[in-house]
Amino acid sequence: MANETQKAGGIHFPFPFTPYSIQKDFMAELYRVLDAGKIGIFESPTGTGKSLSLICGALSWLRDFEQKKREEEARLLETGTGPLRHEKDESPCLSSSCEVAAGTPRPAGEPAWVTEFVQKKEERDLVDRLKAEQARRRQREERLQQLQHRAQLKYAAKRLRQEQEETENLLRLSREMLETGPVAERLEQLESGEEELVLAEYESDEEKKAVSRVDEDEDDLEEEHVTKVYYCSRTHSQLAQFVHEVKKSPFGKDVRLVSLGSRQNLCVNEDVKSLGSVQLINDRCVDMQRSRHEKKKGAEEEKPKRRRPEKQAACPFYNHEQMGLLRDEALAEVKDIEQLLALGKEARACPYYGSRLAIPAAQLVVLPYQMLLHAATRQAAGIRLQDQVVIIDEAHNLIDTITGMHSVEVSGSQLCQAYSQLLQYMERYSKRLKAKNLMYLKQILYLLEKFVAMLGGNIKQNPNTQSLSQTGTELKTINDFLFQSQIDNINLFKVQRYCEKSMVSRKLFGFTERYGAVLSSREQPKLAGFQQFLQSLQPKATEAVPADESPATALRPASPLMHIEGFLAALTTANQDGRVILSRQGSLSQSSLKFLLLNPAVHFAQVVKECRAVVIAGGTMQPVSDFRQQLLACAGVEPERVVEFSCGHVIPPDNILPLVICSGISSQPLEFTFQKRELPQMMDEAGRILCNLCGVVPGGVVCFFPSYEYLRQVHTHWEKGGLLDRLAARKKIFQEPKSTHQVEQVLLAYSRCIQGCGQERGRVTGALLLSVVGGKMSEGINFSDNLGRCVVMVGMPFPNIRSPELQEKMAYLDQTLPRAPGQAPPGKALVENLCMKAVNQSIGRAIRHQRDFASIVLLDQRYARPPVLAKLPAWIQARVEVKAAFGPAIAAVQKFHREKAASF
Repeated sequence: MANETQKAGGIHFPFPFTPYSIQKDFMAELYRVLDAGKIGIFESPTGTGKSLSLICGALSWLRDFEQKKREEEARLLETGTGPLRHEKDESPCLSSSCEVAAGTPRPAGEPAWVTEFVQKKEERDLVDRLKAEQARRRQREERLQQLQHRAQLKYAAKRLRQEQEETENLLRLSREMLETGPVAERLEQLESGEEELVLAEYESDEEKKAVSRVDEDEDDLEEEHVTKVYYCSRTHSQLAQFVHEVKKSPFGKDVRLVSLGSRQNLCVNEDVKSLGSVQLINDRCVDMQRSRHEKKKGAEEEKPKRRRPEKQAACPFYNHEQMGLLRDEALAEVKDIEQLLALGKEARACPYYGSRLAIPAAQLVVLPYQMLLHAATRQAAGIRLQDQVVIIDEAHNLIDTITGMHSVEVSGSQLCQAYSQLLQYMERYSKRLKAKNLMYLKQILYLLEKFVAMLGGNIKQNPNTQSLSQTGTELKTINDFLFQSQIDNINLFKVQRYCEKSMVSRKLFGFTERYGAVLSSREQPKLAGFQQFLQSLQPKATEAVPADESPATALRPASPLMHIEGFLAALTTANQDGRVILSRQGSLSQSSLKFLLLNPAVHFAQVVKECRAVVIAGGTMQPVSDFRQQLLACAGVEPERVVEFSCGHVIPPDNILPLVICSGISSQPLEFTFQKRELPQMMDEAGRILCNLCGVVPGGVVCFFPSYEYLRQVHTHWEKGGLLDRLAARKKIFQEPKSTHQVEQVLLAYSRCIQGCGQERGRVTGALLLSVVGGKMSEGINFSDNLGRCVVMVGMPFPNIRSPELQEKMAYLDQTLPRAPGQAPPGKALVENLCMKAVNQSIGRAIRHQRDFASIVLLDQRYARPPVLAKLPAWIQARVEVKAAFGPAIAAVQKFHREKAASF
């Protein structure tokens, strides 16, 4: 259908078709949140067009914001005077560079002529800035228009790049032929390529700029960051789907959009990409840029120095001219990650750095969670959040994402392996390493030794053969851990900075890779024991390679020191915001140290502080109290700045039947608590209820259990008692696999079975899928139409209350958050909210579009409690029915599906 302009709340919203009323409400509220600079929590069920509502609502606001800005610019340039207004409901500040705007307060008692002079100077400066900004904007628009009409430019640039490469290769070969000669100093000769493994001289007091940034002399990097919307989601597939929706929207042809991704997703250098490990790819890429900058710096120095063999060839795809072309191509037409990657290969330009160059001029930046929520990654990517808009989609697990992103666990095997590797490395190159390098390496060795000692082991012995005298789990504050491990006298900030700048973990990885093949024969006996030890620590590394995949193509594991660096960084967290968990198992290799982040708000605070507005959106956001308390309140957000919006579903009210069943067929009260759920009568009751439901529900039935272990117990019990055969007579039974790569296979077989039963109309009327809450089927899987005509929830999936991590989190919240009158303690509320979030995600697998219908059956009388019902999604709350007995419940289900079968 042709694009239509819809009016909601006095605002015009372009839309590709006539929107639902809830979409109009969504866009109007989103517009108000962005305009007022609020924090919005938006809930819009799956199937209600949430993505299009976000796109059209946010870009409509951006359209009007830019129009107001241009009008204010024109007025100021015409009059040459007039202070800017900063109120949220009036014209916006025209530029992020307007940090000192006209109308700056002057000291009291200052002479009037001084005040007038300063004010006029500020106005002149403002007008000059506006003129410069206009010129930059015109230049950018002309460049994009030229690119759209002259596509042949990229082919000309491609030919020019190839000619330059040929010239550079000839010059490099000539220089090497001239400069090759005997080495003057009498150091031990190294094998070919081994020189790059030696650490360069480290200057800890000199703060150099990140080597991954492009040259400072490039004018385009200084381009003003226009006001933009940052949109992030969890996976690249979700981001690709969002970009596809943008293309279909009325803004698809005009918006300047760029998709960001990791080096692993965007690298086009096959030599680098073949490293497999994310950390290795990152380090090799940065190292290649460092080589480029050092090479350029060395060419500018007049005094010749002793030349080392070239450490690493500069990446052939890292060329500013080509990346500038890729940037313009990306902004000229909306492209997803795959199209950006193809463009990079065609133009021989790096999509990773090229897409970053497009950030300043982009109006919509699409990126994964990690790139926005991790401060160091955000800074490295050149993302500036000041006065910008951030939309976080699929945000139901945002708190867990931030917590997991900053929690790190290292095993005893990794600690021992890193120690042995580093010790051998230091012995090998001790004569070539400078004093400061040796000092830091010894500090790292000392840290590793003390970490293992805290677990009760000896780092100089094989961890697989070390049995620990003390077992169990112990939690410590960060300060207690530092003091008890006797490392409180070491500056971990300096050690962390050294690891980052020296790239010691990458050097160490390259060093261990060379043991078997590169080192001379006289050294092999000395290192054979160490090599055997390393292999004993990684028995799974070779087992993980598929039979049809050669070792050359298998992903290589990263250095254990790379992982340990994350643990060192975590130990620099404030004492009250984290804990260290010591898990002592039977052997040292199975034991571990884990940093647990207790306060995710500490990493989210900067986002909400810098941004103009933040929108947290999802299909199922209930219960929202977690977001308000754990994330926003702890980040310093005032309650009045937070706005909640929850819309209903687009389906007719009678297309859903949510039921709470309180008792079974034999009048047995249904309460699947941890203490009662393993009783034979409870498992029998669940089986009989499921048999009856399968007899009246056509198509597919999806049944969720609290855990894999409980599903296994129930399946075994039903099999012994004959209930499984009774179920199989009505529905073909499928079970959720534990292996991820089998999920698609099971889903395909489940779908085909339902389709086949619908055509044959035999005794078996469909399929039954036994799944697990929080498993592979409870999120991101679409059970629309006949694939999910009924969703059953057995019990309430409370998390393991005995978990040390959960207990510490509960204690932290009880101490940190105030307890509201008449409400449960924050720690207990956390457990209930975790349970209900899991329930809401699972039952949300059904009802995926306007004409869909399904019944939802909650098997546990605890669901009937008002505080629990209040945590269900609003569109389910309004329609839920509580059935005290099973008879009326099964009658209601039968009637519902009979009527729907007749109407559809």
